[in-house]
Amino acid sequence: MSPRPPQRRGPGTRAPGQTRRAPNETRAPKREGLGGDQVEGRHAVLELLKARRRTVSRIFIADAQDAAEILDAIEFEARRQRVPVQIVSMARLDREARTEGHQGVMAVASPIEGVTLDELLEVKNPFLLVCDGVTDPRNLGSMLRSADGAGVTGVVLPRHRSARVSPTVTKTAAGAIEYLTFCDVGGIPTAIDQLNRANVLTVGLAGESKNSLYDLDLGDGPVALIVGGEEKGLAPLTRKRCAAVVSIPQAGKISSLNAGVAVAIAAFEVARQRKVTR
Repeated sequence: MSPRPPQRRGPGTRAPGQTRRAPNETRAPKREGLGGDQVEGRHAVLELLKARRRTVSRIFIADAQDAAEILDAIEFEARRQRVPVQIVSMARLDREARTEGHQGVMAVASPIEGVTLDELLEVKNPFLLVCDGVTDPRNLGSMLRSADGAGVTGVVLPRHRSARVSPTVTKTAAGAIEYLTFCDVGGIPTAIDQLNRANVLTVGLAGESKNSLYDLDLGDGPVALIVGGEEKGLAPLTRKRCAAVVSIPQAGKISSLNAGVAVAIAAFEVARQRKVTR
């Protein structure tokens, strides 16, 4: 690929006959569903393009950025897929972005389309992550990034009292959302009942539990890891329905782990027992 000049084109550059539009004029507000229609951050946008699972309607790149291979890769993929790229000022992108770390790149895409819980269970030996009231978008994004790395086959989110797949989630997940399959459900306890009936081992994570994660046999059969909200943990009805509730043994003085860290440890323990490799 040829070297890039030190700065990108100015914000006025556009195709002949094209009317300039601000980024927010290309999308309609999404207040329902899983979200994911606005993607911010270089890695997140590049993976959005590479995955080709969703329609990308437009990409916005801030002008006057230093040359970078990942910016070249984004523009290359966009040209190859005939996705319009619009150069805007950094100040305008700052106004339109919903995260503080957009890295000068934003994409508008079709929202994430979820599947049913039955469809998640059609996968051979499913490995699910169930989020019960995770409201911090950075925590959710971190969980999703770990989930992809550990080989999670499906993610279950509740429709209410939960973070959606917002730009902050997509940025923190660094593109992982493009490779995960999502299901949104009306209630987590009911979903766990369905998983139990389907012979999925439902494992709740709770720092105060006396039972250790490492004593469970997680390598044989379907598994669902259930994580609760950042402040209150697993809801009582959710905890009651889990086949097992376990903690991650710790040697320090602090009694509990951040929810995102706990999911990473637990998910990779499942992967270790399953000997998942790429």
